[in-house]
Amino acid sequence: MARPPLYDDALRRRLLDVTVEIVDRDGPARVSLRDVAQRAETSTSAVYSLFGGKGELLTAVIEEGFASFSRAQSDAEPEGLRALGIAYRRWALANPALYRLMFGGAQLVHDMHSSGTAMAPSALLPLARTLAATASIDDEGLRNAITVWAQVHGAVSLELAGVVPVQIDADAVYETVLDTIERAFPPR
Repeated sequence: MARPPLYDDALRRRLLDVTVEIVDRDGPARVSLRDVAQRAETSTSAVYSLFGGKGELLTAVIEEGFASFSRAQSDAEPEGLRALGIAYRRWALANPALYRLMFGGAQLVHDMHSSGTAMAPSALLPLARTLAATASIDDEGLRNAITVWAQVHGAVSLELAGVVPVQIDADAVYETVLDTIERAFPPR
């Protein structure tokens, strides 16, 4: 008879959520497994059993973030380029800690790419397909997608960093970014 699992998906989810909160509050370098376990009302052995260690836990958080972000992009894809841009910002503003970790945890992301784990490309595909207006994506299509992504990413990152002056309407700035993108990449 198989042994029942000691830890369930609800605990795994709670550990991921608590880790995101700690990252948002203190940054990824300050995450301690003891603190994560305590805030999730479990033991560090649960963290080790489910993830293996701090690096793997943070990698799992980033993977979850990119999966959620990719779903938001895929859901917006049928509505076109502007909808993808709106979905990008909406997701980032709803998940600022995950967004910062996904795009600001440079060493973690580098380690993931080095290990063969790369989530960003799947998040980029809806945009690349929309720009290419086809199922196949060549190098030019990927270059265009990265160009657009850099523009929306820059605007959202500045907004999340709080560097947009208070008298400037962030919504209006983002609309201008989307207008600029639509002019540069009209529908095919």
